[in-house]
Amino acid sequence: MSVETRERPAVHAGRTPIVVRLLVLATFVVILNETLMINAVPRLMDSLRITEQTAQWVSTAFMLTMAAVIPVTGWFLQRVTTRQSYAIAMGVFLVGTAVSAVAPSFEVLLLGRVVQAAGTAVMMPLLMTTLMTVVPERDRGRVMGNVTLAMSVAPALGPAVSGLVLQFGSWRLLFVVVLPIAAGVTLFGLRKMDNIGEPEASSIDWFSVAVAALGFGGLVYGLSLFGGSDSRVGLGIGIVVAGAAAIVVFVIRQLKLQRAGAPLMDLRALRHRTFALSLALLSVGFLAMLGSMILLPLYLQHLRELSPLETGLLVMPGGLAMGLLGPTVGRVFDRFGSRPLVLPGSIGTLLALGGFTQVSLTMPYWQVLALHTLLMVSLAAMFTPAFTLGMGALPPHLYSHGSSMLGTLQQVAAAFGTALVVTVMSARAGHLVADGVAAAPAQVSGMKLAFGIEAALALVTVLIAAKLPRRNVPN
Repeated sequence: MSVETRERPAVHAGRTPIVVRLLVLATFVVILNETLMINAVPRLMDSLRITEQTAQWVSTAFMLTMAAVIPVTGWFLQRVTTRQSYAIAMGVFLVGTAVSAVAPSFEVLLLGRVVQAAGTAVMMPLLMTTLMTVVPERDRGRVMGNVTLAMSVAPALGPAVSGLVLQFGSWRLLFVVVLPIAAGVTLFGLRKMDNIGEPEASSIDWFSVAVAALGFGGLVYGLSLFGGSDSRVGLGIGIVVAGAAAIVVFVIRQLKLQRAGAPLMDLRALRHRTFALSLALLSVGFLAMLGSMILLPLYLQHLRELSPLETGLLVMPGGLAMGLLGPTVGRVFDRFGSRPLVLPGSIGTLLALGGFTQVSLTMPYWQVLALHTLLMVSLAAMFTPAFTLGMGALPPHLYSHGSSMLGTLQQVAAAFGTALVVTVMSARAGHLVADGVAAAPAQVSGMKLAFGIEAALALVTVLIAAKLPRRNVPN
């Protein structure tokens, strides 16, 4: 049975199907790990005797693997049942977590992170595809609000959670804490989860798999090299160009395969205007969120001398507000459509990033808290309607392909956001230091410029939000 003819189980109005609840919980646990290691870099450097550039690979390798694996998930999810894909994804994630917890060397830790990411890469497309299959259109906004908790709040809370855990032990404790939680979620999910329809037999074009991995993986890796030494920037530019060229080859290959009916990633989803606009809006939104997640800890810890725990506690209210507002935003969307949410959300994002351009060595902490909370709340107002509108604009047979596109571009946007802010900040600070400015004021000036660039990009989201429809026209 193909994915477009899968039967929907009976769903009572106003209730979230149990399969979606289980997938949201599991996805939250696995995606939390994408940013969980950000605060652990100093501990890794001391414990494993490695440099900061090497230690950063625990996060870079995670994003790199996600970007390489997610394009394959559209094909994978059509070949296996819901229970099988859940068991495989969570099983792989558990193996990676266990390997990371006992890693005797950095190389083994890196292998564990790669395995973790391979399992994580399957969960979000699985959640999105299942949601679109089992939830009636009238309830999708409310249910998608819960998905916001997993997709947006989990990475936002990662540094805060790790800052808290690291107060009680070494970096290994991060994996030791996650392992039993993930195991319990996996066992509970397998006991309660039902299959949604039957798998569809289909072939896979391995050339497309290889080119997608080289293209998207290379793009993320190349972007991760920005902000380092001049030699690394030059290498990064070269790898980004090579990755972009591979993506062009991938696109040409998919267009050819579409005529035969078996593309790895069906690009016909982009013909749906609302999906394409939502994809652009979400990409810029994730870029802004990840960029601020990099800049704020640098500002608070390096310039204001807060501890990782204090930094985590300061940014935690924004992440919690984003998650708690997700279901409310979804209900508002179901009742009134996207306009009362997406446009004000994009304007709020612009205002928050504009406010951060005024950071200083004496800015009151309550202002930092207020601006970060405004940013997170504004992004929540954008993300849920954009996800719902974008996926709802697609016919059912493109759900898995659309969700894999969203996941892939999320990783690319995260890498680009990180590279952009670090490169701009470092370049500006370097020029000022060369002119005789003290290191701290120079770095503050670099951060102001980086936030200003992000604010300029946020202006693009306002323009896109104005073009999104209030609701989808029925297919």
